[in-house]
Amino acid sequence: MTVQLIYLVAALCFILALKGLSTPRYARAGNLLGAAGMAVAVVTAFVHGVEHNGLLIVVAIVLGVAVGIPAARSVKMTAIPQMVALFNGVGGAAAALVAFTEFLGVTEPDVLFRIATVLTVLIGSVSFSGSVVTFLKLQELMTSRPVVLPFGQILSIGVAAVSVVLAVAVSVVPSGFLLVLLALAGLAFGVLFVLPVGGADVPIAISLLNAFTGLAVAASGYVLANTLLIVAGTLVGASGTILTRLMAQAMGRPLANILFGAFTAVAATAASGEQRTVRAGTVEDVAILLGYAHNVVVVPGYGLAVAQAQHAARELVAQLEGRGVSVSYGIHPVAGRMPGHMNVLLAEADVPYDQLKELDDINPGITSVDVALVVGANDVVNPGARDEPSSPIYGMPIFDVDRAKSVVFMKRSMRPGFAGVDNTLLYNPKTTLLFGDAKDSLTKLLAAVKQL
Repeated sequence: MTVQLIYLVAALCFILALKGLSTPRYARAGNLLGAAGMAVAVVTAFVHGVEHNGLLIVVAIVLGVAVGIPAARSVKMTAIPQMVALFNGVGGAAAALVAFTEFLGVTEPDVLFRIATVLTVLIGSVSFSGSVVTFLKLQELMTSRPVVLPFGQILSIGVAAVSVVLAVAVSVVPSGFLLVLLALAGLAFGVLFVLPVGGADVPIAISLLNAFTGLAVAASGYVLANTLLIVAGTLVGASGTILTRLMAQAMGRPLANILFGAFTAVAATAASGEQRTVRAGTVEDVAILLGYAHNVVVVPGYGLAVAQAQHAARELVAQLEGRGVSVSYGIHPVAGRMPGHMNVLLAEADVPYDQLKELDDINPGITSVDVALVVGANDVVNPGARDEPSSPIYGMPIFDVDRAKSVVFMKRSMRPGFAGVDNTLLYNPKTTLLFGDAKDSLTKLLAAVKQL
């Protein structure tokens, strides 16, 4: 009874943590509260199971700490989505392995126990293999573009059908061998499920797989008769589902199109003989544009994150404001690689939260903006998402910076963004390109503005 009450307290910590994470003001406190709840849960599980598995629990904790702390401390902010994908996959695998072990230890499992085990093993396996593929894509250890295998759609449907048949078979006739086959089918389906997802859609797949892991953990809670796992898994599943839905809305496309659109996509080709030119500028040219503007919007992206240029951006903005220029930041819901990525980076540089504006705040008045300064962003300002039905990102809401009076586009090179789509904004007569590392370019801009 005492153990269940402690688990209830931990569950309340998780619920309040999610509430805190819903707003920047209480996000840190929510994170700490969630960590405290998890610490209470782990200690309780250790004390409760020390008589039977004490040594194994200690070994598991030591290994987890030895891997987790160095990884968390050394990971760059730009690599956080990859780490989230890996941790999520490990959670799914852990739930599947625990359920499998419990299944083998029960002589005559009842029907509900078998169903819960089947769900945990299948969903956990899908989450693990799918998360590994998303990690490989984000880490650029494989192409981030959609990978469509020959007969890939038929293969995916076939593996899904085999998984369902095996799941029903194990639910009716308990069999460790069939459960192993089910896990293998789940692993295969996870890979096939994520391979066709590419570019800017990968974070949405991570969010969906996170929801899958939550469902797997909740089902494993039934297998282990652990109320806390049921509550925690349900929270993760629900929050992951809501986040997936919100991200899909931010992309302006149905979830089915994001996940399976590669099977029906038609490659767009440039017009034959088409020649397009770009206008490259100097730091001094851009400094004059910014220094004598009245209204500037800064649109940061993944390039700013990679260069760790948030502090340089804040210093430049402060200098412009000192000259009487009105400056705001345009933050797209999927800027960077995950929701909130830009918010966290700019918060590190002490950028006031009220300067961070969303699409609905920027776009209505974009025609009165003197300069739109795009720092390392690409897909979120690509007019093709608005004007080109053949574009893979068509329908995604963007910042309409091409409608500002002038655009300064800071890029390392002419390479396309994460979605792998060429950006027509680069060739707009209003656009001035400033090539180079974002941090270096912003630092030089700051010095040039000071000289005006």
